[in-house]
Amino acid sequence: MNTQDYIALESQYNAKNYKPLDVVLERGEGIWVWDVDGKKYLDFLSAYSAVNQGHAHPTILQAMIDQASRLPLTSRAFRNNQLPLLAKELCELTGYQRMLPMNSGAEAVETAIKMARKWGYKVKCVPEGAAEIIVCAGNFQGRTTTIIGFSDEAQYRDGFGPFTPGFVTVPYGDADALERAITPNTVAFMVEPIQGEGGVIVPPPGYLKRARELCTQHNVLLIADEIQTGLGRTGKLFASQWDEVRADVITVGKALSGGFYPVSAVLADDPIISVFKPGDHGSTFGGNPLGAAVARAAIRVLVEENMIENAREQGDYLIGRLSRIESQHIQEVRGRGLLIGVELKPEAGGARRFCEALKEEGLLCKETHDNVIRFAPPLVITRADIDGAMDKIEKVLMMD
Repeated sequence: MNTQDYIALESQYNAKNYKPLDVVLERGEGIWVWDVDGKKYLDFLSAYSAVNQGHAHPTILQAMIDQASRLPLTSRAFRNNQLPLLAKELCELTGYQRMLPMNSGAEAVETAIKMARKWGYKVKCVPEGAAEIIVCAGNFQGRTTTIIGFSDEAQYRDGFGPFTPGFVTVPYGDADALERAITPNTVAFMVEPIQGEGGVIVPPPGYLKRARELCTQHNVLLIADEIQTGLGRTGKLFASQWDEVRADVITVGKALSGGFYPVSAVLADDPIISVFKPGDHGSTFGGNPLGAAVARAAIRVLVEENMIENAREQGDYLIGRLSRIESQHIQEVRGRGLLIGVELKPEAGGARRFCEALKEEGLLCKETHDNVIRFAPPLVITRADIDGAMDKIEKVLMMD
């Protein structure tokens, strides 16, 4: 079967809730992927930052094979010998006292919402049913009914109401608007340190630090959604660390498993996470031994192979190279580490056509918000790899 055969099958049998580029991948290694016709591509998306460690990293692969041959799943009805080790290693790495394991990023966000609300009622003593969580315009934090309810993207909401109440939206990057929105019933402010799906929007310097001050002043939890920005993507363990901020709650996912398996977690200290009692919250697969073993290997190679430092160094270089392209189409280049957005001018005709042209040149990336090209290669990329990629990127961005 060739590319068109697979596309035809997917078109016939699969729900049409995505519009992917027409490339059918079958193999990956490091920063490279190959399609079913044998063509090789540079991956400049990393499965939306889930593959920070590169495709099929051999250490993570071996951990998965070893654990899968022993015991993949126990449920949380019983204990297993991998979850305690993951909890210890992740908490020691991040500096939080406890973690709560889940599977997808959306589940981690939902967990953080439940935690914040229960903390608000049991600790802050907000009147029952009155808790408010402040979120930002332009956010993207998952696809569950609750989460899309506080999205301001019309398509994400269309046809899916009624929505969960209790959320207040403020402009992203505007600390004064955040301050005005806080009331005695505010239990949390949930924010992405960089809005990835929103267009790789980087907030003004000091924004998160001011948010931290306001949350502390008003006894409000600061929840940092680091599912896409965390675990090295921006050149620090967490993107919030660029503002020297320690959030009360952090959600992580995607790269927590290096792309091998859905693993996510919520990190917090005892006074917050201890609001959960046995039976309050859970997941059959969350904390399973296979996922825990994979996550342990994923965070180990991230640190031992200096991928975080490499993201910072190569990200600076890539942003510099992109900023020097003299193209009539480019409005702005922005980002941090290896999470970069190239915003195109409205008259450029949309980012999709440039992504399709880059695919033909052997580089895979994806548009977001119509006119932004997102570049986010695996953190194992080298300067030589970037130089090779830039030949393709410059060629495409200079086209008519």
